[in-house]
Amino acid sequence: MAKEELLEFEGSVQEVLPDGRFRVQLDNGHTIIAYTAGRMKRNRIKAIAGDKVKVEMTPYDLDKGRITFRHNPGAGTRPPGARKGGPGGRPFRR
Repeated sequence: MAKEELLEFEGSVQEVLPDGRFRVQLDNGHTIIAYTAGRMKRNRIKAIAGDKVKVEMTPYDLDKGRITFRHNPGAGTRPPGARKGGPGGRPFRR
């Protein structure tokens, strides 16, 4: 098998474990241990319990996986005309 042949599943984070790992309940009912991909760490994307995530797994070990994407259902909920502010709701200084 080639390196690119990975299995992708959707699931939700059930528990945050020490050492940057997560217990993820897949949509098909299986529970696995997953860690965040390097790209998510580099962009400082955090996952908390209850988040919907996309997990990549190798066909050789179906008990471990890598979180590659966190679905953000709250994106774009800011009312029109509202500005993103800094601490205390003040606008950022440039």
